[in-house]
Amino acid sequence: MTASITRRPRPLRSRLAAAGAITAAGALLLTGCGDQTAGADKSGEKKETAAPLADKLPKKYQDSGVVKVGSDIAYPPVEFKDKDGKTVGLDVDLAAALGKQLGVELKFENGTFDTLLGGLRSKRYDVAMSAMTDTKARQEGLDSETGKKVGEGVDFVDYFTAGVSIYTNKGKDQGIKTWQDLCGKKIVVQRGTVSHDLAKAESEKCEKGEIKMETFDNDQQAQTRLRSGGADAGSSDFPVAAYAVKTSGGGNHFELVGEQVEAAPYGIAISKSNPELRDAIKAALDAVIENGEYDKIIKKWGVEDGAVTEAVVNGGK
Repeated sequence: MTASITRRPRPLRSRLAAAGAITAAGALLLTGCGDQTAGADKSGEKKETAAPLADKLPKKYQDSGVVKVGSDIAYPPVEFKDKDGKTVGLDVDLAAALGKQLGVELKFENGTFDTLLGGLRSKRYDVAMSAMTDTKARQEGLDSETGKKVGEGVDFVDYFTAGVSIYTNKGKDQGIKTWQDLCGKKIVVQRGTVSHDLAKAESEKCEKGEIKMETFDNDQQAQTRLRSGGADAGSSDFPVAAYAVKTSGGGNHFELVGEQVEAAPYGIAISKSNPELRDAIKAALDAVIENGEYDKIIKKWGVEDGAVTEAVVNGGK
């Protein structure tokens, strides 16, 4: 959700049509089962196991069978609760695919986005997976505005690419196409996200009045505020904005304006003190990319343009 504001903007082809394929179907996916270690049949030959990469995990995860995932589960279609209260979404499906490779359950635990890295540092979570943009500031534990050290950095295993979009109430775009068109206007954003960072950075460039901002714990609260007329526009990652445009009010509440910018990788955040877990997750992601399961999941959620071809560690700028 949060990205460095120094990256080279790179508009991506609109995925609004693809977002129409997104559904709130799915279930909290479970791990693979069966033997997690290599075995042998009666002939003495090695046989494949249900979890081929289980031995790459640190022993404590092999023993517990669980990797705790910190996530802000209010960011459809990446992670959210469906009508039955089940946790579903792109991240959830990918985490389940990784779990099958590693022989563990990647168990999602809800938290507000701006507290996830703190939860990782305090060992409340083993990883954070929540549409979190991989940035140098996060890798190094720096405040994105001041550049000052504010905590221990993290490593990322990058698994997707997304840009940032602006949306308005339908039929009320007020000529807004770019971030500079928001000068003198008010925007609603989720706290601590790239949209929040961009609004602050672009406001400093304004010559006809600053960009006024109202921030919220989650994106759905920001959308509610915009619908009520409390702001001129909202902003979030493209897949999320496109999903809101397609589904909110049956497609009657919002419209996308302008092009998405600031394309950057989403990464699974892992403590730098846990390199074995990082490397195991990277190996698992490479495996699901290679076996085709990754592409099936990406297609299911209608976000093919954000797909990656390999797992990269700390690819953010």
